[in-house]
Amino acid sequence: MNFDLSKTHPSSFRLPRFFFMDIRQALMAEHSKRQTAAIVEYIGNDADRFAELMKLFFAGDYRLTQRAAWSMNYCAERHSQLIQPYLPRLLKLLQRDDQHDAIKRNIARLLQYIDVPKKLHAQVYSLCVELVDNPQEPAATRVFAMTAAARIAKKHPDLWSELQLIVASHLPHATAAFQSRAKTIL
Repeated sequence: MNFDLSKTHPSSFRLPRFFFMDIRQALMAEHSKRQTAAIVEYIGNDADRFAELMKLFFAGDYRLTQRAAWSMNYCAERHSQLIQPYLPRLLKLLQRDDQHDAIKRNIARLLQYIDVPKKLHAQVYSLCVELVDNPQEPAATRVFAMTAAARIAKKHPDLWSELQLIVASHLPHATAAFQSRAKTIL
């Protein structure tokens, strides 16, 4: 999914060259597509600004983390190199049982759009398959994880066969979203 800033308010995102934004304050002020677009535009491909966003994401405050996740996703989608240093820490969050569904969903969504480094393929694949194979997980988390797992599995034939079997085993009782994504991927 491409986050097109021009579809929100085209003229409002021409930020001055030396514009400063308090990202925390911006996240807490408003939770909207327009605000997210402004934050994403402000961060651009600036690693220091993205680091500030990630610090807020990892801070632990649920509301702040949830709001930062939306911006994190779109920044990483536009500039995937920004998220690479944070992948190990994001994967640790994905492993935790105490994470809110929104956090897992946003991490799984992120994983479907980025090029996962080869050294993390096994870990990402395993975590994503666990999400796909768990009918208690929300449909969105499962379909995002399915796509991320499929992107890795297509490079490894043995994993591809395994993923097909797992997905097929859930089709009879799956949601429409799960079935649709499975049809697209398989």
